[in-house]
Amino acid sequence: MRNKRYLPRIIDSMVQNHLKTFGAVCIEGPKWCGKTWTATAHCQSKILLGDPSGNFQNRSLAKIEPRLVLKGDSPRLVDEWQEVPELWDAVRFEVDERGAKGQFIMTGSATPPQKGILHSGAGRISTLKMRPMSLYESHNSTGQISLEDLCSEDFKTALVEDVSLERLIQFIIRGGWPATLDIEKSEYSLIAKSYLNAIVNHDIFRLEGINRNTKKMNQLLKSLARNESTTASINTLRKDIQEKDVKTIDHDTISEYLTLFERMFLIENQKPFTSNIRSSTRIKQQEKRHFVDPSLACALLDASAEILINDLNTLGFLFEALCERDLRIYADSFNANLYHYQDYSNNEIDAVIELNNGDWVAIEIKLGANQIEEAAKSLNKIKNKILQDGGKAPKVLCVICGICNAAYLRDDGVYVVPITALKN
Repeated sequence: MRNKRYLPRIIDSMVQNHLKTFGAVCIEGPKWCGKTWTATAHCQSKILLGDPSGNFQNRSLAKIEPRLVLKGDSPRLVDEWQEVPELWDAVRFEVDERGAKGQFIMTGSATPPQKGILHSGAGRISTLKMRPMSLYESHNSTGQISLEDLCSEDFKTALVEDVSLERLIQFIIRGGWPATLDIEKSEYSLIAKSYLNAIVNHDIFRLEGINRNTKKMNQLLKSLARNESTTASINTLRKDIQEKDVKTIDHDTISEYLTLFERMFLIENQKPFTSNIRSSTRIKQQEKRHFVDPSLACALLDASAEILINDLNTLGFLFEALCERDLRIYADSFNANLYHYQDYSNNEIDAVIELNNGDWVAIEIKLGANQIEEAAKSLNKIKNKILQDGGKAPKVLCVICGICNAAYLRDDGVYVVPITALKN
């Protein structure tokens, strides 16, 4: 059922593989990231629970008789299943009854508290996480360098098209929302602002049925934007809100709202890496804070291209967020995980890719080519320290950069790759 306008996504092959293995596949992720289009490309029939036709008759029918809406050619798409949480158990039951693979594709832009209330769906329903488009998926990366190949040290030097600072800023403000690919640059931020407004003023209430303090939620979101790509604690966020907004918000409220934002796939933090180092070095355990797309932080900060080009510090954090969004998407495609590293000696690694064989890759992210030398020295310093402390060193060292016209291997063993040349 693929639409002719559909741009292939990295998750496509994962959906195909999971349909061969499981009775149902659930594609979760933020609103407007393309879940329905992707699911439609793989289904033979569908029911859209968000369709307002007949006073939302599809949703009403699903509540009255869940099994009835599951009838249709397989794979059958059940779009926005969280509108009727009982469908999770109905799909699981139907999969057991049919005893066949690839029966259903479910999509969800929120995680309801009742998910799997009767049965988790383990072994029957596989869950895949979908995110906004990477630069490779939106055709803004040439894809000359594969992250998977890089992690295996299968690498060839390549000249790449030089990208201007202004163009990189456009990628950040636009974000990876499919709806922004064919609109004017002046309208990029409208998508992100509309997204945030829908989450805060409508979707959270629909998820819970509880009226939340939208003013406090907006204050917290702005604080998260000011602390994008940092390891800010809840206490740091609370103090930041008090200083900027002259309002008080307690620790428990922040914690509760952060959980809600996670359930709405609005934020996705980067966990700390410690599992495979086995070094005597003490490692910090704070998560690095991220919105699911850097455009959301831009919208909350009212950061235009003119503002960012004159605020390189903020731009640096947002560029890091852009790269780490893409690295997460690429790593997922070959069953690797994204982390970050920070120890008590003030050594940091922006991104760590852990492979399923236990090897790991250390990546520093720098906007300009003039920062590559410093980043390479830092990576080698941390690698040597881990070795001295008896730990397992990274297999690959790499600098991901913004403004650079080549992908190459330095004499000190550090790879340099422009983000606009990278793919999964």
